[in-house]
Amino acid sequence: MKRIIRMGILVVLITSILSGCILIEKDSLTLGSRNNTESIILSHVMGQIIENKTDIKVIYKENLGGSNVVWNAMVNGHIDVIPDYTGTIVVNYYHADPGTAEETLETTKRLVDGDGIIAFNTFGFNNTYTLALDEAKAEELDVHTFSDFAAYSEDFTLGAVFEFIDRPDGLPGFQEEYGLKFKDVKGMDHGIMYRSIGAKEVDVINSYTTDGQLQDYDLRVLEDDKSYFPPYHALPLVRKETLKDYPEIEDVLRQLEGMIDEEAMQKMNAKVDNEGMMVERVAQEFLEESGLIGKAS
Repeated sequence: MKRIIRMGILVVLITSILSGCILIEKDSLTLGSRNNTESIILSHVMGQIIENKTDIKVIYKENLGGSNVVWNAMVNGHIDVIPDYTGTIVVNYYHADPGTAEETLETTKRLVDGDGIIAFNTFGFNNTYTLALDEAKAEELDVHTFSDFAAYSEDFTLGAVFEFIDRPDGLPGFQEEYGLKFKDVKGMDHGIMYRSIGAKEVDVINSYTTDGQLQDYDLRVLEDDKSYFPPYHALPLVRKETLKDYPEIEDVLRQLEGMIDEEAMQKMNAKVDNEGMMVERVAQEFLEESGLIGKAS
């Protein structure tokens, strides 16, 4: 009799645990991000506003890897929501031709729709590739544009993120377009690039226009005078199945449209990369200061 009672209790416990797991799964969604500061901040901005304005629990999957890794996880249904960039989607994932910012956004929406994903309008900033080198050296050579730099590139060692070296919209086409021939190319993680140029281990880096570290290093950001790089406007992507289960998040995420410009994003990145602030706090501060959520008491 005691054995039967114990078995009954065990069944009840297992059922309760499984029910709890099902409940958590049903009332939660997963936000993914790349292995860089900006992507993680944007995922927390989206996650915090969702949790603030709905009863949905957000699970963060951070530092998943480069853009292709995160994209494959999204397409295969392993994550529900991600931040991404229009130019990356059009050129890198679908190998299509970009256009103006507006054209690239519309192409993005059309392409991802075929994979069961909804692309929202952009956060408001364009984070494109650029080159940055020591300000004093740039002044000495009178270099302001990529075309100016091409005449001296053979004397420079480039520090570049691994992904940029291999991507079709990255280094190979960029070199061909401008006739760039570097003395050497060193692949590295994004966070190491600035330390490397500060230590003079490399002479020029492929930075991003919203990099927070640009505020801490005396570098000149060069102009893409031939407009080689497509627009890279950041935006939220959500799986259609997720929107079907949680239609309320559409109105919530649309509140972020046009709310983050280049300066605001660079400042958020700098708070994490330069000041060591926690990503969660930086995202919360932005949402509070923008009036998107109430200030915590």
